[in-house]
Amino acid sequence: MSVVIAVDSFKGSLSAAAAAEALAEGWRRVLPDADLRLLPMADGGEGTLDAFAAAVPGARRVAVRVTGPAGTAVDAHWLLLPPTPRASAGTAVVELAATSGIELLGSPPALRPLDAGTRGVGQAIAAALDAGVSRIVVGIGSSASTDGGAGLLQALGADLTDAAGTAIADGGRGLATLAAVDLTGLRALPCGGVTVLTDVRSPLIGPEGAAAVFGPQKGAAPSDVRMLDAALARWAALCGVDPRTPGAGAAGGAGSGLLVWGATLEPGAAAVGELIGLEEAVAAASVVVTGEGAFDGQSSTGKVPGHVAALAAAHGVPVMLVAGRIAPDAATGAFARTVSLTELAGGVAGATGDPRRWLREAGESLARRTMGTS
Repeated sequence: MSVVIAVDSFKGSLSAAAAAEALAEGWRRVLPDADLRLLPMADGGEGTLDAFAAAVPGARRVAVRVTGPAGTAVDAHWLLLPPTPRASAGTAVVELAATSGIELLGSPPALRPLDAGTRGVGQAIAAALDAGVSRIVVGIGSSASTDGGAGLLQALGADLTDAAGTAIADGGRGLATLAAVDLTGLRALPCGGVTVLTDVRSPLIGPEGAAAVFGPQKGAAPSDVRMLDAALARWAALCGVDPRTPGAGAAGGAGSGLLVWGATLEPGAAAVGELIGLEEAVAAASVVVTGEGAFDGQSSTGKVPGHVAALAAAHGVPVMLVAGRIAPDAATGAFARTVSLTELAGGVAGATGDPRRWLREAGESLARRTMGTS
């Protein structure tokens, strides 16, 4: 039996690599002779930089100190990939989660729904530009903010001011005071361009937009959501970006800010999967296991489980899902088997308290349930 384990990180608990290994350990308890291929995945959010680092020989981490989402200094890294015909001076991979991400606010996060910003990821991009790279890839999932990417553009030279001509403060609260946008000082894109990896296709504003869908997850009250949505609409009008663009609302609207700069948005899971040879591995497998921390209504569109399931279906390979939590309204019809760590552990506290144990249990359970059908 050939088994591909292609999971995302279990956010706040385990990296994708650690989660894949724990599942493999459980599987081997039942089927020790199975041929297991571990392909840790990412979709633009947490773990994207690690996925590139593991897949690309010669990749090198470059340290950078930035302003984190709480306004304090954060020590992070960007990744330098070796030169290619497309990028003769190398490609930089910058991860928003590592510079402006919600996990940087602590565990559980001390949510800052109106004040968290994206200045840090802009500073990391600027550092990569200073290093002379030919191309930049930015992963923008797992954000702490809803600022439309205003902070990152400020870090890249944009002049964003209020009615008094003063630079706006970080975060959505500052964005709400925006009166004028001057992009003349904005740094030029590298010659190979900027590719943005997104995990969602959300528009910037409206009922499916950055504030309405993701704002409450970041602590925004209903009144905050209305204020943020109005601020993002004004932002789009002043910058000349189409708020209906799929992905413009990703990462609290950071997708829109990068569009203003001239970047191109791409589905993150597909890009990472292509890099690590996911489709070829899935096509040759007997069964595929995928998963993430929380499987919900968004997981089937742009995130790792949905992408892996689509590849498996295209090649007629059964696919199974492991998630820390599976939402009641989540679409699980694509999966031959599903396992919730919360159900295995008898509650959220148990699952999050020892995720390795319960992932091993999940791997063992799936292997046992597969024995009679493989």
